[in-house]
Amino acid sequence: MAATPALAQDTQDPSVAPETQTAEDADTGENIVVTGSILRRSTADTVSPITVVTADDLDARGINTTQEAIQRLSSNNGPALTNSFSANGAFAAGASAVSLRGLSTSSTLVLFDGMRASYYPLADDATRNFVDLNTIPDDIVERVEVLRDGASSTYGADAIAGVVNVITKREITGISARAEAGIDERGNSPNYRLSLTGGFGDVEGDGYNVYASGFYYTQDALFNGDLPYPYNSQNQSGICLDGVCGPQVGPNSGSINPSSQGFEGFSLTSDRRLFATTFFVAPYDASNTTSQGRYQFLNPAAGCITGETPYTLSAAEFADPDNALSPRTVCQGDLVTQYGVVSPELERFGGAIKGTIALGGGIEASLVGNYLQSKVSYTGEPATIRANANTGIMFPRFSTFTGGPPNAPGSFALALPVYVCPLVNGMPQATCDATNGTLNPNNPFAAQGQVARIIGRIPNLIEYNETLSRTYRGALTISGPISDNWNFAVDAVGMRTDLRRTQEGYVYIQRLLNVVADGSYNFVDPFANSQATLDYLSPDNVTDSHSDIYAASANISGSLFELPGGPLQLGVGAAIRNESIDAPSANDDFAGPTERYFVLNAFGTSGERTVYSAFAELDAPILEWVDVNLSGRYDNYSSGQDAFSPKVGVRFRPFDGLTVRGTWSRGFRIPSFAEANALPTTGFVTNTAALFNDTYLAQYGCTVATFNACPTYIRAGAYGQTTLASPDLDPERSTSWTAGIVFEPLRNVTLAVDYYNIKKTGAITTPSNSPALIAYYSGQAIPEGYNVIADAPDAQFPNATPRVAFVQSSLINANTIRSEGLDFAARASFDLGPDIRFTSSAEASYIINLSTEFPDGSVESYEGTLGNFNLTAGSGTPEWHGSWQNTLEMGAWTLTATAEYFDGYNLSAEDQNGAGTSGDCGLLSEAFVECDVPSYVTVDLSTSFDVNDNFTFYVNVLNVFDNLPPIDPITYGANNYNPVQGGTGIFGRSFRAGAKVNF
Repeated sequence: MAATPALAQDTQDPSVAPETQTAEDADTGENIVVTGSILRRSTADTVSPITVVTADDLDARGINTTQEAIQRLSSNNGPALTNSFSANGAFAAGASAVSLRGLSTSSTLVLFDGMRASYYPLADDATRNFVDLNTIPDDIVERVEVLRDGASSTYGADAIAGVVNVITKREITGISARAEAGIDERGNSPNYRLSLTGGFGDVEGDGYNVYASGFYYTQDALFNGDLPYPYNSQNQSGICLDGVCGPQVGPNSGSINPSSQGFEGFSLTSDRRLFATTFFVAPYDASNTTSQGRYQFLNPAAGCITGETPYTLSAAEFADPDNALSPRTVCQGDLVTQYGVVSPELERFGGAIKGTIALGGGIEASLVGNYLQSKVSYTGEPATIRANANTGIMFPRFSTFTGGPPNAPGSFALALPVYVCPLVNGMPQATCDATNGTLNPNNPFAAQGQVARIIGRIPNLIEYNETLSRTYRGALTISGPISDNWNFAVDAVGMRTDLRRTQEGYVYIQRLLNVVADGSYNFVDPFANSQATLDYLSPDNVTDSHSDIYAASANISGSLFELPGGPLQLGVGAAIRNESIDAPSANDDFAGPTERYFVLNAFGTSGERTVYSAFAELDAPILEWVDVNLSGRYDNYSSGQDAFSPKVGVRFRPFDGLTVRGTWSRGFRIPSFAEANALPTTGFVTNTAALFNDTYLAQYGCTVATFNACPTYIRAGAYGQTTLASPDLDPERSTSWTAGIVFEPLRNVTLAVDYYNIKKTGAITTPSNSPALIAYYSGQAIPEGYNVIADAPDAQFPNATPRVAFVQSSLINANTIRSEGLDFAARASFDLGPDIRFTSSAEASYIINLSTEFPDGSVESYEGTLGNFNLTAGSGTPEWHGSWQNTLEMGAWTLTATAEYFDGYNLSAEDQNGAGTSGDCGLLSEAFVECDVPSYVTVDLSTSFDVNDNFTFYVNVLNVFDNLPPIDPITYGANNYNPVQGGTGIFGRSFRAGAKVNF
């Protein structure tokens, strides 16, 4: 978003970009401690580029949470974590995180009032620790300072890409309140906001100030079914380009009508996403290995259930050998239309109290306490009874387990046995036959001595996920002068985040085995099962996690002596902090491979460390027009790592109206708790033609060139990328430098451009899967450091080499990552007449290069593509991101229009294409959309009217032109669009109205 400073400025310091100057700097000239420094100065005196977003900016734009404002920063790109990801299987569900420079959430440091915050207990992609933006108490925020430069020399770890510093208000007097309501044009996702703030006392006059604030915010979920096509359906056959249409996913995999090509095959893979809800069964011999006939309805009288549509195969389709196991009539259910969630339900409320007191002699103390609760919830799909259970500790892979001889671990599909027997000590009997059991009423083939393989879902068990985060924070600051030239500051903070994650509607594997073995679950008529049976089959899974941080720091700063350009300033300080996380697995397998749930990931981590730090900063105005800044910090970790982080900055002002600035620094990122000590985690990667070779595919009657004709087992499959933690990781190291120019050609017109270049070495990563996959599919020995686990065979090709199910490897320090780009900013402000003022402000970021160099010297480039696919969750790295904000003030009336631009990108990713190259559209298997996803622009309109000094009414129209995101069928985390590029634009045209009162 465009960061517009307060509009009362008549003179701007030309040395600072327009987005970096605040009213406090311009109007009072007061020196404050700004982000990235321990010396007192104004933002005009810094050598690093800083963006400032004020509370007034948010109101002008119509943004009602600080979290959303940070997400809209132009420098936020690539692997950002938005609230919408919570509803699409994110590891760190319920959270939001910023990613400056495309370098991931763990390379951006988030501070509250210059102090660190506790990590969100769950890690992004199960590896990266970050601070949840939802924990920011919106109504007491004064401004957000974004340092677009490395800052490890001041703050230590994680400040490689930059720093986001949320600064709260120093004092508040009087009472203010706000009430707001909004809804989108289609009547979906209503949202409400209430807040009340009150304070009394003046620090300067009375010697104290105390204020308290509370707020409540809620937003209903937005479902795919509420949106127009193609965002509301799994069926892509209506997405066409030059006569070529997208794939009809096929019966039992998500589309209502068959494609123009007709029936595409009855899915028998172990991918749970391909199953509709209606139960089908097929006869197999008693050993559950040999087919005895086609699949058929388990309950023909009921037919297709839960809104699914029957489709009868044509004679040719039925006779096709590839459909040898297909029933004559199949059921098709669009899981996206029926169950898909675009944005989860949000509920946030909290309060803050802050007291500031003047202790005399200019010394000031403040104490602040915060509590914030954030609940994020969403519903999912009907519960699966057949899937891969994500990797745990003891058993790296298993398909559905069903207990008993025909259903041994690793068997391909769930099978209903011939006989059912009572459980013994809560477990199935080892042998169940005519001597101790009865014919299975759920198995229509029992009388013939055949088991019944079954696929489908539990129709009256709907998955539900809820994260409830409670954050407690207390902070104390004492600062002031020691003498005329020296000041001190002491800070202490304690913060804890408690997280409860509740997951309902997921099938517990052993209990499924039990109800299959004793026949207590009615598969024929699933709606006849009692609630007690459903509760037994799917017990609620509640997992409590927490993270803590306790920190203290002290510094002194002041002037040593005068130089030609001003005083030589020195600041020195020391700090200590203790940080910890305890996030147990929600689905471990310590009790055995079946004593867990389907689908739920096994991620879990814990750890604690203490960090001791010392830092210093020296600012030398050598000449009136040359200023040199030196800083450095040493950090020592109880976990055995240490780092020294130096920084040099120069500001050169040859004449009024022109400033040249630049910095060089080194930084580091400490291995996260999850990277150093966590249970194995698994993410699934969709199979592409590049994974295979013709020799291997010949077993399945196809080639790389005819990959789209391969069986569904190959073409629609995915393999699990299982990551193992490593306690021996070193910190990632970075070297970065910036160079910028700020130019003021006219009064109140400022232009700025800054170049940044970041090189991160020893980047922590999972080794490329390519060597292991190539070796496996070529029949060669698996390279050292990898473990490849084969999937269950394809029932239609039982003698072929199975596809890969999982590739396991440990994290390593291996790669070199480069991020290079330009930031642009412009601001102009004009008086057009009495009480009429027009302000235009724009900012944009351009990524020149984002790439990874591997140990073998090979390089993958990601800018302008969906890469780094694994790092960005497929949201990609668009080269441009910017916004343009225009505000017209006419007395009591204000009108603001803001355009946000998100660049397009190519549907390729070098980390997914194997030997593919950037720009080759390699992720699009069929040309039914353009290879280059077009750019995306939204326009927001906000207007406010001051009825009097105490009352303001405002109306926001968001996405005025109802411009929905461009079609992207590849990116995951959303259906047919990119959730980062699309942002809140997916809601379409939305309205919000509110009122503010002040007394």
